[in-house]
Amino acid sequence: MRHLLLLPVLASLTGCSDLREVGRLPEFTPVQSSAETSAMLTPPLPERIEPRRPADGASLWNASRQSLLGDRRAVERGDILTVVIEIDDSAEMSNSSNRGRSGSETMGVPSLFGIPERLNDSLPAGASMGSAVATNSSSSSSGNGSVKRNEKLELMVAATVVDVLPNGVLHIKGSQEVRVNYDIRELLIEGYVRPQDISRQNDITYDKIASARISYGGRGQVMQVQQPRYGQQIADIILPF
Repeated sequence: MRHLLLLPVLASLTGCSDLREVGRLPEFTPVQSSAETSAMLTPPLPERIEPRRPADGASLWNASRQSLLGDRRAVERGDILTVVIEIDDSAEMSNSSNRGRSGSETMGVPSLFGIPERLNDSLPAGASMGSAVATNSSSSSSGNGSVKRNEKLELMVAATVVDVLPNGVLHIKGSQEVRVNYDIRELLIEGYVRPQDISRQNDITYDKIASARISYGGRGQVMQVQQPRYGQQIADIILPF
């Protein structure tokens, strides 16, 4: 009973957070508290510096990343690369099933040492041991189901290398927030990539990201209207029907 009394209090507290946003734009997530910023502020491991030759200073063909033809792909913590998300998936499934079953059982004792005849005299009118037990049963079921899904998403987002695993695989994270009127569109990307899968243009497609986690959604006034109210969500969980 005490827990039930706490429900209105919790609902009022959660409702207060929405009331504070009345007439105000939704706030962006602070950039300073992101994992990308932490990775950029953490210095990488020192690189092994090769001794320079006198001709390297004027050469366009040296192996440094700052040279004209140097490899500028993301390879260490704090580097930035571009993730290309082009999802065009469709799926259609249809299932149907039918089942039928019927059965009947009859048992009788018309003659057994004259015992049924004697029992018939004591049975009510119309009853006979010749058809002592008779059962019939039948059942049938049918079901149909179909799924049709079509998704298309074309996005590009910059991600940051937040960690380099011992085997050289890069752990990347990226986020993007765009505010339109009173709503924020949010894109999140996280996963693991191999350095050799990154193109010379320093970008990678989403299908080459292992354990990819892609989230595209938003928050704001329109999203709040689309969500059911707290009381309705609680009723959907508690009510058994």
